[in-house]
Amino acid sequence: METAQLSQTIPVFDDKRQAEFENRFLHALNESGMLQLVSLGHRSGLFNHLADGEAVTCSELAERSQLNERYVREWLGGLTVSGIMEHDADNMTYRLPSEHASLLTANGEANLAIFAQYMPLLGQVEDDVLDSFQHGKGVPYEKYHRFHEVMAQDSGQTVLPALFDAILPLAPELMERLETGIRVLDLGCGRGLALMKMAERFPASQFQGYDLSQEAIAWAREHARLHGLHNLSFEVRDLSDFDTTTDAEAFDFVTTFDAIHDQAYPLKLLQGIRRTLKADGVYLAQDIHSSSHHHHDREHPLGPLLYTISIMHCMSVSLAQGGEGLGTMWGREVARDYFSRAGFRGIEVHQLPHDIQNDYWVLRP
Repeated sequence: METAQLSQTIPVFDDKRQAEFENRFLHALNESGMLQLVSLGHRSGLFNHLADGEAVTCSELAERSQLNERYVREWLGGLTVSGIMEHDADNMTYRLPSEHASLLTANGEANLAIFAQYMPLLGQVEDDVLDSFQHGKGVPYEKYHRFHEVMAQDSGQTVLPALFDAILPLAPELMERLETGIRVLDLGCGRGLALMKMAERFPASQFQGYDLSQEAIAWAREHARLHGLHNLSFEVRDLSDFDTTTDAEAFDFVTTFDAIHDQAYPLKLLQGIRRTLKADGVYLAQDIHSSSHHHHDREHPLGPLLYTISIMHCMSVSLAQGGEGLGTMWGREVARDYFSRAGFRGIEVHQLPHDIQNDYWVLRP
């Protein structure tokens, strides 16, 4: 009887399932190689010299880009076998089809090559993250070279193009108030591109940005100066005690773009935002669209990527500050709970057609 019961609990080995997973894994290895090649093509500027759709030889492309021909040839070979590049073997020419160029260069609405940078970028800290699996302390921000640069490129496609037409109008009164003149604060502002765009559009309003990264703030200050944005300022600031250090009722409008889940103490930051908002103020938070439960994210179109980014960056940088390590995929359920505990009463969540990655929350005191 015991033998019969035991045999019922041991799954039968499924050869077909094994073969399907093996094929999937081999496909993933090839696709990851393709992403590395795309990242190189984006960062080197090679795609820019192929955006017009003209056929070129390897020598011509190397000369145009001022890059080493041997490396360019190998790169073209990789993209040829990846199916991204067309190759005429008789004439020894290569061509980037316009359909691909529209997604890998600035010629289209979205440049997907920007996102290919995440895996090689995060791979640089794999040893540190692996060590964190042992001690749990996390990896500090300064270990992530170029992260703010890539994030700025990312937000340049998700936030900036939709800022005035889709994002700010989620709070109907905002555009008019910004035109009249209000005080605006962006927390975790990074390089401050959204603030610069708003400061230029609404000269009567005053804009302030806080971020922990000295590199990001230095970049933001210099570019604000170059653009003559006198209604905009930036400050290096640790937001872990923002609930007690911020001025009460100081701002009319507060924003966070993909920033809350990275914080050491996200609830304290949210409580600080609630405190610093005026009674008729608005808090607009862009953050990752997900559920707080793994089984509800099985069909998420970017689920594996976002969990990877969480382990390799978002969760880890929070833990490195002694924080709670909320993680990228904290999800709507936890987000709503945190917003409520921070004291917000008016809580709305929206998704925008152009952005499958993020939710947009409109919160009021």
